[in-house]
Amino acid sequence: MANKNNYVSKDKLGKNISKKEIKVKTKEDNELKEKKEIKEKNTSAKNVILSIKNASYRYSDAEEDDYALKNVSFDFECGKLYAIRGRSGTGKTTLLSLISGLEKCTEGEIIFAGKSLKDMNLDKYRNSDIGIVFQSYNLLPFMTASENIILSMDANGLKIKSKKEKAIELMEKVGLKASYANRKVLRLSGGEQQRVAIARSLSYNPKMIIADEPTGNLDKQTESEILEIFKKLAHEENKCVIIVTHSQNVCDTVDKIYDLKKVKDVN
Repeated sequence: MANKNNYVSKDKLGKNISKKEIKVKTKEDNELKEKKEIKEKNTSAKNVILSIKNASYRYSDAEEDDYALKNVSFDFECGKLYAIRGRSGTGKTTLLSLISGLEKCTEGEIIFAGKSLKDMNLDKYRNSDIGIVFQSYNLLPFMTASENIILSMDANGLKIKSKKEKAIELMEKVGLKASYANRKVLRLSGGEQQRVAIARSLSYNPKMIIADEPTGNLDKQTESEILEIFKKLAHEENKCVIIVTHSQNVCDTVDKIYDLKKVKDVN
């Protein structure tokens, strides 16, 4: 007959559980937890599209220890919306230049889809792998909304049967009616111009979207609408979307925030 002292607990059905059974169950739970953590880690690693590894940048005319950016390491995954936040002078613009391949790291490296930017054709990278959205829109004002988008297609050498139809499709994706296609950019509001700019960045279907203060010139309502577009691009189209921002509304919306600090504060 089993000793009652060997039973230290009861299960959900009221059945006695021995110390040995609890020990086995705890071991099994720990093993399952460990397997789950390994699986999640491996899945996350597979989804990483961009890795910034100990990136530092010093301007060519700066003192040896005068860095604009120092030892920055961030990972970005497909299907997620990110914010890079920091006060003026923390190197946000410098980091964007490094990510977009306009500048090269003084130290460290940036890896995109498993390849170092140092070993990539940067013109091809900028023209096919990443889309850039600017705070000031950077549209050609004397052209129509659709012409701005088509110009991006032409620059990337896209061969599409009807570029005008594709441009309208992209405009509708970002919440603009087809009737806006023939409207000059100067006749569009700030929010409408930003939608066109986003549509233009999607014209060659990049894996990653980088947005530099995209809502900085917009009112709160329009900002929320633009953020909704970015959320859908990340969560529904599995793109990696990175927003550089000062906006708390943006930070409240994204999946993850990376903070930049001034180099002297880091040191």
